[in-house]
Amino acid sequence: MTLLSLIFALALEQLRPLGNRNRVWLLFTRYANYLERNLNAGAWRHGLLAWLTAILPPALIVLGVYYALAAVTPALALAWNVFVLYLTMGFRHFSSAFSEISLALSEGRDFDARNLLRQWTGQPTAELSVNEISRLAIEQGIVDSYRHVFGTMFWFVLLPGPVGALVFRLSTMLSSKWGDRIDREERFGEFAAQVTTWLDWIPVRLTAAGFAVTGDFEDAVYCWRAQAKTWGNHAAGILLATAAGAIGIRLGDPLKQDYTIKFRPELGIGDEADPQALKSAVGLVWRSVLLWLFVVLLAGLVRYLS
Repeated sequence: MTLLSLIFALALEQLRPLGNRNRVWLLFTRYANYLERNLNAGAWRHGLLAWLTAILPPALIVLGVYYALAAVTPALALAWNVFVLYLTMGFRHFSSAFSEISLALSEGRDFDARNLLRQWTGQPTAELSVNEISRLAIEQGIVDSYRHVFGTMFWFVLLPGPVGALVFRLSTMLSSKWGDRIDREERFGEFAAQVTTWLDWIPVRLTAAGFAVTGDFEDAVYCWRAQAKTWGNHAAGILLATAAGAIGIRLGDPLKQDYTIKFRPELGIGDEADPQALKSAVGLVWRSVLLWLFVVLLAGLVRYLS
């Protein structure tokens, strides 16, 4: 059932992609904003209470519905898995942006590519060259592929029913809303950021391992070991360094933004990222997805035979 749920959800998402601003996530965003307005007194314990209030009710509902449907027939439980995965996964969230930016660059529409990248990443892009557009798009795409695909897949497989996928996706949303505003006087989002760090530890490394296996293994492992720790966010550094080594390009490096130079560490080895590298990055992600599905299939066969 696990493998079928993943395959059906990926196929459905390809046929009819669900945008980030769908009604379900907008409703949860409003709920999170309500909790922050009413529970945020700046302390760590208030963030803990808000996180539990935001996560536990939907998680218990999703798990309860799953077991209730499974008691009736496995087919209904499968359909529920697919529905929740369809809401929580989002391969097309980054692949569509990849495709649009790649097409714009290939047609010489650099201005359109910059606008698409700005809408996607929220970063200033007016001064970026073609190579810098390609580099930043690949970086955003690799991180998004983890958030929307690999991390969700890992926790879906590990926990019963679709509750793992839901908890992971909601946790990352709360971390981006609350955890990015941590300072000495404002600790409300600290717990949300800590939970995401815990949830990321194993799947980030498994995702990077998948990139290495489906790309240039030797260079991917070298970049992981030598360069990942230089990136500000270590988890993102592992993903980006390994992906860059796997497809033989350089990521990181300085960017021209806001009329200044934004210095960043070098990740990867090989050629400068260009529009063709975007297609290589999408291919790497797809090969890794197929590898993960194959591993899930083997695990299911072992469980069945034992």
